[in-house]
Amino acid sequence: MNQGNFNMKIVAIAALAAVLLSGCGTAVGDRGLSGAGIGAGIGVVGGPPGMVVGGAVGAVAGMLSKPQQVNLGKPAWR
Repeated sequence: MNQGNFNMKIVAIAALAAVLLSGCGTAVGDRGLSGAGIGAGIGVVGGPPGMVVGGAVGAVAGMLSKPQQVNLGKPAWR
């Protein structure tokens, strides 16, 4: 395995863990923001295009979900 690929995977896993631990919140904007972060974190494996697509899909999914469906608590930024 290439050392650069290994480092990128470590960064991707760390970013994804940080985003997942930040919580989703109850407001539409909070869920959209955390969804975008989660999607971009997962998309980093696919490079810059994957980050853009993952962020967009995550934001839409976060904004369309209801707090009763996904509620991980108060967001870290509040």
